[in-house]
Amino acid sequence: MKKIWKKADWIVLTALGSAVFALGFSLFLEPNNINAGGISGLAQAVAHIFGLENVGVLSVILNLPLFFVGGLRVGKRFFAGSLLGTFVSGLLIDAFALISIGPQDTLVSGIYGGVLCGLGIGIVFAAGTSTGGSDILVRLLKLRYRNVPIGIISSAFDACVVILTGIVFRDLSRALFSGIVVFIMGRVMDVVVYRFDYSKVALIVSDQAEEIAKDICDKLDRGATFLHGQGYYSRQEKNVVLTVVKKRQLAELKELVMERDEKAFVIVQEAHQVLGDGFSRYSKDAL
Repeated sequence: MKKIWKKADWIVLTALGSAVFALGFSLFLEPNNINAGGISGLAQAVAHIFGLENVGVLSVILNLPLFFVGGLRVGKRFFAGSLLGTFVSGLLIDAFALISIGPQDTLVSGIYGGVLCGLGIGIVFAAGTSTGGSDILVRLLKLRYRNVPIGIISSAFDACVVILTGIVFRDLSRALFSGIVVFIMGRVMDVVVYRFDYSKVALIVSDQAEEIAKDICDKLDRGATFLHGQGYYSRQEKNVVLTVVKKRQLAELKELVMERDEKAFVIVQEAHQVLGDGFSRYSKDAL
C-alpha cells in the first residue's frame, strides 16, 4: 500500500490542491470581483471585458501554451501533473461557481479566499506539479532563482495581474483587496511548501560538553559537532556543541542539557532546509 501511495501521491495531492484552490476562488474571490493573480485572475479580467461567464474554461484555454512550454522544460511528471491540475482547477472553478454562500464582507471573503487558494497551490507545488499557467512560470523561475522563496516569486508575478484588475474593473478598492489576497496566498504557500522542512539549530556552551554531545547522539539519535570557543572575560577555552534536531525533539534536547548542566548556555535558532543524514536530501527539483 505504501509503495502504491508513494507512486500515486502526487496525483492525489495535485487533484486535492486544485480542488481547494477552485473552492476558494469560486466561493470567495470571484463573487466579489477579487483577483487571485495568475492565469485564473487574468481569465477573470478577460471574462469581465468580453462578458463571459465560464472563467474556468477560459482559464484552461489560456493555460495551454504555458502548460506545454513548462511541461517540456521541467519533465514528464510535471507535464502530466500540470495537465491534471489545469483541467481539475478549471472545471471545478465553474462547478463551484454554482454554489452560493450569500453576500459576504469583501475583506473577509478576500482573507478566506486567499488562505484557501494559497493552501491549494501550496499542496500542488509540494506534490511537484502545478495548476498550470503562471504556476508553471513561477516553478521555472524558482529553478533559476533558488534562494528566493516560491511564495515571494508568485506574489511578485501576481502583482501585475492585480494592477490589471484595477484597470479592468475601474475600481481601485478591488485592486487593493486583490493585493491583500495575493500577499496572503504567498505566505500560506510558503508555509505549506516548506511545512516539513523546519528544524532547530542549537549552540550549547557548557563544561559538560562531552557528556551532552554523547547524550545527543545516544538519546536523540542526532549528530553533534564540537566548535572551539573561548570566554572573553575568563579566557577559558571550551567546546561548544553544535547540533540540529527536529522541532519535536527540542524539549527533549533542553531537558537532557539541563540534566547535565543547569548553568549551560543554550542558543536555539530556526533551521530551514537542512540537508544531510536524517534530514532532507538535495534535489535539483526541490523548491
